[in-house]
Amino acid sequence: NPGFNTSKPKTSTYPYQHISKMATATENQTEITLKGSVDVVSEFFFTAINSILYQRAIYQPETFKRESKYGLTVLTTTDEGLLKYLAQVMAQVEAWLLSGDVQRLVVVVSGVDSGETLERWQFNVSLEENDSENTLPNVDRKFGQKSLKDIHGEIQAIIRQVTASVTFLPLLNEPCSFDLLVYTKKDAAVPTKWEDSDPCYIMNSQEVKLRSFTTSVHKVDSMVTYREADEWEL
Repeated sequence: NPGFNTSKPKTSTYPYQHISKMATATENQTEITLKGSVDVVSEFFFTAINSILYQRAIYQPETFKRESKYGLTVLTTTDEGLLKYLAQVMAQVEAWLLSGDVQRLVVVVSGVDSGETLERWQFNVSLEENDSENTLPNVDRKFGQKSLKDIHGEIQAIIRQVTASVTFLPLLNEPCSFDLLVYTKKDAAVPTKWEDSDPCYIMNSQEVKLRSFTTSVHKVDSMVTYREADEWEL
């Protein structure tokens, strides 16, 4: 793959604990640093992944708890193994976001029996300023244009779309598992606990573009790709 690496965490024990990182800034504050933007993007990823796993029934619904976030009631896993796995992934994603190396995060849903990729939830990340040069802003530099309330409003719309996805996505007719893929720059440092992965593309797929959000530092575009319904046994 010219220009980027596709990596995923190796399956092993994950001695990490997830710490929620909702930005502590006030809702009306219109300045955000690179670190503040990374926290917002990372928290969005964590929430979106949990929402996908719940809505697509990858984990049993009784293993999720209700929380209030972005003006919504969202579902967050209580499964300790999954929390540790997600914490390890998000810690590395945050490091890559700070160094400007993340290009894309993908949630891959696969059939356990068939081994087929059934859905790809893709979140593309870009820098709003100097995007053509992909130049990373100074970590302490403040950017101002949008309030946290406005950012959360945009994120809320995406989470609502994930929740509504059950109305158009084909039924998953077999037990499913998931993988997290992270696309990084070619020269990004990849820890030994991560391994190269193929992109897990879907043949004969349909794509639905979801909403995007911006923080004044990062822009995140969202979409879901899935197998056409006529490929399924009804």
